[in-house]
Amino acid sequence: MTPAACLAAAIEVLDQIAASRGPADGVLKAWGRNHRFAGSKDRRAIAEAVYSALRARAKSAWAMQAEDGRALVLGLLGFADARPLEEIEALFGGQGHAPPPMSAAERQRLTSQHGAAPDWVMAGVPAWIAERLKGQFGDGWLEEAQAAITARAPVDLRVNRLCGDIDGALRLLAHEDIKPDRTPFSALGLRLPHAFARNVQTLKAFTTGWIEVQDEGSQIAAALAGARPGMTVVDYCAGGGGKTLALAAAMRGQETLIACDVNAKRLDAMTPRLTRANAVVEVRHTGSDGEGTEDLRGQADLVFVDAPCSGSGTWRRHPEAAWRLTPEAVERLSALQSAILGRASSLVKPGGRLIYVTCSLFDAENGAVASAFAASHPDFTPLPIASAAQTDALTTSGQTRLVELSRGGHTLGLTPHTAGTDGFFVALFERNP
Repeated sequence: MTPAACLAAAIEVLDQIAASRGPADGVLKAWGRNHRFAGSKDRRAIAEAVYSALRARAKSAWAMQAEDGRALVLGLLGFADARPLEEIEALFGGQGHAPPPMSAAERQRLTSQHGAAPDWVMAGVPAWIAERLKGQFGDGWLEEAQAAITARAPVDLRVNRLCGDIDGALRLLAHEDIKPDRTPFSALGLRLPHAFARNVQTLKAFTTGWIEVQDEGSQIAAALAGARPGMTVVDYCAGGGGKTLALAAAMRGQETLIACDVNAKRLDAMTPRLTRANAVVEVRHTGSDGEGTEDLRGQADLVFVDAPCSGSGTWRRHPEAAWRLTPEAVERLSALQSAILGRASSLVKPGGRLIYVTCSLFDAENGAVASAFAASHPDFTPLPIASAAQTDALTTSGQTRLVELSRGGHTLGLTPHTAGTDGFFVALFERNP
């Protein structure tokens, strides 16, 4: 495919994303299945254009006064990439599979002086989100917003201790000429460069269970949980099982680990992951009010609550999601999270630990939920991050930095700007003896 044809395909995919409201990666995969003539290099070029256009959406839509795929691609080329008008016109020639020629109005929008952009445009997020981030992060809000949605996320791997150590994983990867960096916080983490173009799931280290794809922020949350051999652990909202696998590895196969979720399809999808990772986990499909966990009340040494959330901490991977979120959705999620945390807490035995986790940047889903829980559950005491950070799953420098970020408290906020991870929130509690 020519560069112009790839741009035309990107425009098509962007319009499909808007129409279907499906995740960008899913729409791209579907497009690839339906267009077998596109080779792997073509698909990568199309995906790069799509994600770049989504990250630059605020500026492009504001300047082009339109939000369709064509406007976003034109804005990407003209503003984010700063390509000359002549070069853009050559790509939009209308010949073969190239996009149709530009209109006079489009040329005018690309060449006009638009004046100073509003704050939300500079941040790359909807206006209401910009206002929320201003209130939370103060003077540093712009850098936080830009890092959350416009920066490219790395591919992080976690070495599975049920298969071996990090040196063994590195040797396996080296056989395929892959030399990742160590992650700064997680002692089990490896980071692939942004330019890494291979499918991780085809690597021998992956197919044999030695590595899992898991953002370092997620690895940190699992490490702070403090799962150990011999414990009874409940992963209350297990989802696809990423953190379940990390908990199982920490327990070294000597576990009573129960993964619960209200979505049976997600639990079914977890099974092959557990098999590949040599993890022994009991999987339970539970009801929306916690039905199916009655026998666990007051029995768990650790309850891990990775609550459903806005996913705002993962916008750099899913930039389209920022434009679908509403203030009302955040408030609904906050209420749901409080209810889930309250139900999950009943499973913790005296002296046991409760960890609340989201991949959200919003205080309404994070600190507000944790504070409300503490106020309504006097039988739980906040547990400082500093005490939980003393684990060999974290590097020494990482432990120090996490204590700094927690400011000596029992909650921890990780953001792409401050930690280089996806956005995560962690709150720790211990049930009174």
